[in-house]
Amino acid sequence: MKLDIRALSIAGAIFWGGMFFLLGVANLIWPPYGRVWLDVFASIYPGYQVTASFGAVIVLTLYAALDGAIAGAVLAWLYNRFTRGGGGGGGSRGVAA
Repeated sequence: MKLDIRALSIAGAIFWGGMFFLLGVANLIWPPYGRVWLDVFASIYPGYQVTASFGAVIVLTLYAALDGAIAGAVLAWLYNRFTRGGGGGGGSRGVAA
């Protein structure tokens, strides 16, 4: 079974971007919520600063979606790479009865 790289990339972008969108909106409503987590990502994503603005939430969401898309694509590619051809690993593939 092969994983669809494009599909997992899109799913990763939606999941990771959506998670950070919700975190950012929750932080706008209740400022202490997720502050330490947002500070960590402010140090990773250039241009993002933890400020109480919807624009900052959008920037964070776009960075996170890009990050999730790349992670999903790499994960699917690695999975496909290591499962191709059935040469190695456990399971009963290639075992004669």
